[in-house]
Amino acid sequence: VVNVSGIEIGGEKIVVAAGPCSVESEEQVESVAKAIKSAGAKLLRGGTYKPRTSPYSFQGLGSEGVRILKKVGDSLSLPIVTEILDVRSLDVFKNVDMIQVGTRNSQNFPLLRELGKFGKPVLLKRGMSTTVEEWMASADYILYEGNGNVVLCERGVRTFEKVTRFTLDIGGMAAVKLLSHLPVCADPSHSAGKRELVQSLFLAAVAAGAD
Repeated sequence: VVNVSGIEIGGEKIVVAAGPCSVESEEQVESVAKAIKSAGAKLLRGGTYKPRTSPYSFQGLGSEGVRILKKVGDSLSLPIVTEILDVRSLDVFKNVDMIQVGTRNSQNFPLLRELGKFGKPVLLKRGMSTTVEEWMASADYILYEGNGNVVLCERGVRTFEKVTRFTLDIGGMAAVKLLSHLPVCADPSHSAGKRELVQSLFLAAVAAGAD
């Protein structure tokens, strides 16, 4: 069980983290946060540093985004989750409740080691082209440095299929539940790429044992 500022992940209850893909303004985050809290979500997740495939896409508000997310989260008693891209910005994350490692950094071993030393709970996404074994090895880099507060996140792997953005590997997620002591979750939004599919993938993940 991983405790994120009082919210237990891996216990008897399903924990939902939700929020905007990108933090754009305080008003936007506040309106979304109120909606997700009323719907039962326990964690506020928002993108502040955005690892975009294209350098011409919006890259996020950075430290200002973290400040906004934390302010809104504190006002509504929602612990926050946001993604780190670079070990050099670690100081900005000292007030973040849970640090997300995205798919592109899932094998950034120097970053994983530093997060192990940092001690904050980590949401470790699976790399889009990594095996279950490689995904678990990435978690070990964090555990090796003394931080046992890791939650594994299945977010979909790259396949030949085009109807979804990525293929959510429910089987791989279920296998990790058997192979690891760590809590496991799923990201139905990024894998689906279409809002119409999110609910079905969410339900499938819960049925397969997602925490």
